[in-house]
Amino acid sequence: MNEDDVLYIIIPAYNEEANIAQVISDWYPVVATHNGQGASRLVVLDDGSKDHTLSIIKESALDRPLLIPLTWENHGHGATVRHGYEFALSQGAQYIFQTDGDGQTLPDEFEAFWDKRKDFDMVIGWRKGRGDGFGRVVTTKVLRAVLLLTFHVWVKDANTPFRLMQAEAVARDLPLIPKDYFLSNVLLSVIFTKKHRRIRYLPITFRPRQGGVNSINMKRIIDIGKNAYKDFRQLNRTINAALKQ
Repeated sequence: MNEDDVLYIIIPAYNEEANIAQVISDWYPVVATHNGQGASRLVVLDDGSKDHTLSIIKESALDRPLLIPLTWENHGHGATVRHGYEFALSQGAQYIFQTDGDGQTLPDEFEAFWDKRKDFDMVIGWRKGRGDGFGRVVTTKVLRAVLLLTFHVWVKDANTPFRLMQAEAVARDLPLIPKDYFLSNVLLSVIFTKKHRRIRYLPITFRPRQGGVNSINMKRIIDIGKNAYKDFRQLNRTINAALKQ
C-alpha cells in the first residue's frame, strides 16, 4: 500500500453546530492515518451558515494542522460539494473522498473503500439499510427511476455522501456539471456511469441525523424532484453531446 497517496476529504456543512465538532473528531484521524507524507487534508467547507458552524470549524483547526476550514456565501449543498472538489484538485489531491457534516456516516467503514482506490475510478457507498426515515428511502428509489428515464442509466445509489474518487477522473468530468447545480453528486454518478468508468458499490451504514434539524422536508423534496426532472433532460443532451466529441 502506497501511503504517499494524497487524500482530500471534503465535508460541506450548513448550520451544523450540533454535529460538526464530532464529525471533525471522527474524520480527522482518517486523514491523519492516510496523510500522504503530510499533504493530505480534511477540508470542511461552511456554506454560509447562520449559526456557529464556522467558528467551531476554525476552533477545531487550531490543533489540527491537516484541517482546512473554508467558507463562502450560501450556495446550497450541490454547489458547495462541487466547490470542494475544485479546491481539492487545485491543491494536488490524488484521491477525493466526500461525506456530509451531519454525522450519518461512519469513518470506520472508510478503509474498505481506500483498499480499492487503485482499482476503481469511484467507490461509492450503497445505503443498504437507512436510518433517516421511510421518506428518504422512497426518494432514493424515485430518483433512481427518474435517472433511468432521463439518462438511460441504472445508478444504484446516486446521491450517497460517502464516495472515494480518483482525482484524475473527477477532473475530467467535473466541467460537465454546472457550477451552481444543486445535485452535483447525482450528476457526477450519472456521468461516471454513462462514460463506463470503473465504479464499485459497497454497502455502508447510514444513521439518522446525529443532531440539529434537517433542512430538507417532503415538500422541498417534491419541489426538488420536479426541477430535477426538467434539468436532467437538458443536462442529458449536454452530456451526450460531450460524449460524441
